[in-house]
Amino acid sequence: MARPRKPLLSRDRIVETASALVDAEGLDAVSTRRLAAELGVSGPSLYNHFRNKDEILDAVADSVSAQVDLSMFDASDTRDWRAALHDWAVSYRAALSAHPHIVPVLAQGPGRRPAGLRVADAVFGAMVRAGWPPAQATYIGALMRYFITGSALGSFARGFVDDETAYDPADYPHLGQAHLLAERRQQVDEGAFETGLRALIDGLALQYAPPPRQMR
Repeated sequence: MARPRKPLLSRDRIVETASALVDAEGLDAVSTRRLAAELGVSGPSLYNHFRNKDEILDAVADSVSAQVDLSMFDASDTRDWRAALHDWAVSYRAALSAHPHIVPVLAQGPGRRPAGLRVADAVFGAMVRAGWPPAQATYIGALMRYFITGSALGSFARGFVDDETAYDPADYPHLGQAHLLAERRQQVDEGAFETGLRALIDGLALQYAPPPRQMR
């Protein structure tokens, strides 16, 4: 009988394996040697697809950007810019929250990553179509990226321990319930994100001045 053939090495296999390593162990776990071992290939074979570790991490980051829903920015979508911006931000944060270790790479900006550039293009284009001047549309895209990536970099609630003796009322008179935050991490973090997101969009709405309709 013929021996089973090993799956051919491809960019997709490398990215999938690197992504799993990043999710499980963080950015430092990724090296060409480690990836080659995980894939069952020789190290130099990776260089047929990527020049170095940074290119691999860029590709992992872009695979996360590709998970972000952009359908709300389609010209045929009926949502106004406020609802579209909100729904996109929720989708973006969900993608980042599922892969928190890659967020520092994503926070550097899209660079030349195709999926990341599609995200930036969709947001900018939708804001301009809604009537925002190009400069303001750029600011909105930057503002939302700061807010979303910042929220995904760490958990506010996880920063508190579940030991009530850690927060002596004599020292911290307003943290008497802080030890309960850890067990309510998802509720606290999602509630904070939604509160901040709505505040941002409401604030932008106060600045919104759509162009006057032309007389026919």
